[in-house]
Amino acid sequence: MKQTTNSILMIRPVAFRMNEQTAVNNYYQKVIDTLSPATVNAKAQEEFDTFVNKLRLVGVDVTVVEDTLQPDTPDSIFPNNWISFHEEGDVAMYPMFAKNRRKERREDVLDMLEDKGFIINEIMDYTEAEDDGYFLEGTGSMVLDRENGKAYCALSPRADEELFIEFCEDFEYSPVIFEAFQTINGERKLIYHTNVMMSVCETFAIICADCIDDKKERKMVLDSLRGDEKEVILITEDQVNSFAGNMLEVKGTDDRRYLVMSTAAYKSLTKKQIAQIEEHVTILSSSLDTIEACGGGSARCMMAEVFLPKE
Repeated sequence: MKQTTNSILMIRPVAFRMNEQTAVNNYYQKVIDTLSPATVNAKAQEEFDTFVNKLRLVGVDVTVVEDTLQPDTPDSIFPNNWISFHEEGDVAMYPMFAKNRRKERREDVLDMLEDKGFIINEIMDYTEAEDDGYFLEGTGSMVLDRENGKAYCALSPRADEELFIEFCEDFEYSPVIFEAFQTINGERKLIYHTNVMMSVCETFAIICADCIDDKKERKMVLDSLRGDEKEVILITEDQVNSFAGNMLEVKGTDDRRYLVMSTAAYKSLTKKQIAQIEEHVTILSSSLDTIEACGGGSARCMMAEVFLPKE
């Protein structure tokens, strides 16, 4: 299995705003009172377009799907939560915590990928779990080490343990399960998505080990990463707040590897961390300030990796 792909699916927003339904446990979201909804969306579109252009300039194959005004989907810019694409031609569809996010799931997205020559053999649909109040939000809730057949999951209201294990059995991943926390008003609260505190790349991994309060769990996760001969680059909780955990490695022209992140994430890194990362890959960053503030997600969340085979 490959760990990185050259093909990315992204959804261009039409009515982006802070989603009140996700703010209950996504503590990264902020209300920007000073801007009108139209201005927020326009800024988000501008950030999105610049980001897509930067990816395409280095040779990343980006499939951009325009969102629609109806139904109302303020978080559609983060498709990696409802869908994932796998090398055998499998597609997984996931159960979503927020009711208005469930409307993001669109069959026509699959048609568009097939029109581009991608092959879809089977759809694994986990969405019925929503009816029973169980959720697993795709590669937000799980960070996949495809090459080594491992799936990392920080349990939260949006990442159910049994559902995660079911996914791992279906897709033949070994589950690595733990809890990750952040400090909110002096209290330790569960981090809503694993992909805000860690990123697994081909030859290295970025992780905030300080988020894993249980020492045994922390050791288990770090041992797992190092056991796969990955250089572990540690980040702090402050850096997590700047979305330094929310990064994705992609391939550009001639299989050159890039670590994609936001400008805020890049600015939060130390010189030493940047040097460590640049031993492995080229850094590509883009300003996502509005998207990060209102959406509570960053670069990684905006990209759904397409590993499907091509005709």
